[in-house]
Amino acid sequence: MNQKLTNIGIVALIALLCCILWGSAFSGVKLGYAQMQISQNDWASQMLFAGIRFFLAGLMALFAGSIAGKKLLFPEKKTIPKIGIISLFQTILQYFFYYIGLAHTTGVKASIIVAANVFVAILIAGILKQEIVITKKIIGCMIGFAGIILVNFSSDMDLHVNLLGDGFILLCTIASGFSSVFMKIYTKQGENPVLLSGWQFTFGGAVMWLIGILAGGNLFMTNKAFIILIYLAFVSACAYSLWAILLKYNPVSKVTVFGFLNPLCGVIISSIVLHETGVFNWQGITALILVCTGIFIVNFEKKKENNL
Repeated sequence: MNQKLTNIGIVALIALLCCILWGSAFSGVKLGYAQMQISQNDWASQMLFAGIRFFLAGLMALFAGSIAGKKLLFPEKKTIPKIGIISLFQTILQYFFYYIGLAHTTGVKASIIVAANVFVAILIAGILKQEIVITKKIIGCMIGFAGIILVNFSSDMDLHVNLLGDGFILLCTIASGFSSVFMKIYTKQGENPVLLSGWQFTFGGAVMWLIGILAGGNLFMTNKAFIILIYLAFVSACAYSLWAILLKYNPVSKVTVFGFLNPLCGVIISSIVLHETGVFNWQGITALILVCTGIFIVNFEKKKENNL
């Protein structure tokens, strides 16, 4: 089973599934905002929405993992600090900065900046000596990132940079990069990736839930809103748990480079579900080619090369 999870074809299929799920979350969140009557600048209610979502995601991941492993996924004492660290970067900091930053910048600029988490994760992995950052990985990332810029490019794009908007989105990206690397480190030490995912979501979601309540957040819950909330929780539980499993058995760069597919999936799904401008044009096709090329370059290895 471990060998199958290092096969590039299996990695690609699982990573693509994760990106499709995450891509659908963009539309899900927007639909949730409309159903729950959350305004664009109501960050307290956004925190409350996110907190409940991730708390439920944690419970789902722990329930599924317990059933699959035929035992309750309860952390040992030595694992609790690791859960806290991952939760801090993956859930609390990442989404705190993301939701506030998104309210003060455009979705186009946010998509481009968030896509940079692939660079960040690989560079952090190199700095922490988790893997060697070679030239072809940097080149592959640059080509993939060019695809993301192309699919988000518009002639009237505002290039002005502001700290509260673009700066917070960048901090969100850095937090995400650290999360991927720490997950790799801890699972390499023998920790269960599903246990780590489930508990970090549960803890992080509870913290965000509390922040939202204390800040005066409020949700208008309808039947449709509840269904959307459950779906988004499932997306987080399933996608991040699978992503964590891939990180356990593969180098960070081999997995995170597929993250370039995430914004592409988001744009395609949003164009279908929300009738927004899609990527079914020459820019979109070229962007997809660039992203796939970048992924191939990062993951192409000669037989004499060894994964770390």
